[in-house]
Amino acid sequence: MSKITDIDLGEWEMVIGLEVHAQVLSVSKLFSGASAAFGGEPNDHVSIVDAAMPGMLPVLNEAALHHAVRAGLALNAKINTYSVFARKNYFYADLPQGYQISQYEYPIVGEGAIDIALDDGSIRTIGIERLHLEQDAGKSLHDQHPQYSYIDLNRSGVPLMEIVSKPDIRSSYEATAYVRKIANILDYIGACDVNMSQGSLRADVNISLRRPNEEFGTRTEIKNLNSLKGIRQAIEAEAWRQKSLLEAGESIKQETRLFDPVKMETRSLRSKEDAHDYRYFPDPDLLPVTITEDWIAKVQSELPELPDQKIARFQNDYGLSAYDADVLVADQTTARYFETVCASVTPKIAVNWVMVELFGRLNKADLSVQDSPVSAEGLAELLGLLEKNTISGRVAKDVLDTMFSTGKSASQIVQEQGLEQVSDTSAIEAIIDQIITENPDQVQKYRDGNERLLGWFVGQVMKQSGGKANPGMVNQLLKQKL
Repeated sequence: MSKITDIDLGEWEMVIGLEVHAQVLSVSKLFSGASAAFGGEPNDHVSIVDAAMPGMLPVLNEAALHHAVRAGLALNAKINTYSVFARKNYFYADLPQGYQISQYEYPIVGEGAIDIALDDGSIRTIGIERLHLEQDAGKSLHDQHPQYSYIDLNRSGVPLMEIVSKPDIRSSYEATAYVRKIANILDYIGACDVNMSQGSLRADVNISLRRPNEEFGTRTEIKNLNSLKGIRQAIEAEAWRQKSLLEAGESIKQETRLFDPVKMETRSLRSKEDAHDYRYFPDPDLLPVTITEDWIAKVQSELPELPDQKIARFQNDYGLSAYDADVLVADQTTARYFETVCASVTPKIAVNWVMVELFGRLNKADLSVQDSPVSAEGLAELLGLLEKNTISGRVAKDVLDTMFSTGKSASQIVQEQGLEQVSDTSAIEAIIDQIITENPDQVQKYRDGNERLLGWFVGQVMKQSGGKANPGMVNQLLKQKL
């Protein structure tokens, strides 16, 4: 969930729109058969089409089109049965054709919307303007030689989905919640690996300031942000810059800027182009794309359970709060882990142990659920011992620590260390009698009305028993004897 608080801009309100660029999970590139895999030696994944050799013609990758339609459906957006690829003309050294093949007037996906949850329980709906397919550019390397820039075309032609939001976002936290939700949806449908550190998901931020209910101000664009933290920091840095200029009576230039995470500021890159500056026109080498309603319906029927659907099911089937469900559904691995645990133990116990005990240990070890040393089946076995009163809650936490560090099963640890919970009345009574005999002053205070001391007595019994005494039985016997 996203925080609803934000930096205090006084009378100014942010207006934010995002362009999320998601690399399509595809074996080959958008218009060639070259590998779309990340990495590789420079210029190793390059075909003569990607390098724009004379006479080479692009051929559309059907798998990329399929993923784009699936993504559009998952974003509750309109799928266009007619779309056109266009040439977006601009010069850059790592764009060998001198233009980018993209979509402009007729994108494959039209308007849609997604909901983001805020931490006060409210829901914000963010509009989607469009989703279109385009080819990625190459990469310029400026730090390899003191005099020259090197060009790596491995990324050139990799299929991208550009998801353009409407200017509905009003804070940096809403912006990160929106990107997180987009990533979550794309991950669930398998359209993108959403690895921001490798650049397979990145965002451009358009931001302007205005006083509430006034017309939109002049916007700037911040390019190539590849982390949620970076998105939030860039938005806040640019908002402060614009606020300072506006309050000094200066105007905002429409321009493209870069964010410097070291200096925590944005700096000008170039003047911001408008669509007409790119001289879009239909690519003469590619026919218009036409798809049928029947095919769209088939793609719709093949979609997996989406995050919002899973959140609703977790609330209905497991009785979870909206917050807990949102956290557990944040990625598929965590959701699967929780459901595996729930198959053996009650959801109330499962959610507490997954979100508090397991997550706490994973965060401390800087591990993800996917890399957890304790499997879902292993945690379920541990909680099964807890539910059957074979071990106490305190012992269960110690056992989990041992499982985490050794990889041993809960049953093995309990058996090796003799940790079975003591439910023998006579054994517990003997411990209680000893504690009562050794602490007459505390006994008298309890009998004089200080009932809070019961907790102290329980703690002493649990300490004396090494945490193995049955807590319910301890409470019952203590009350009788005191």
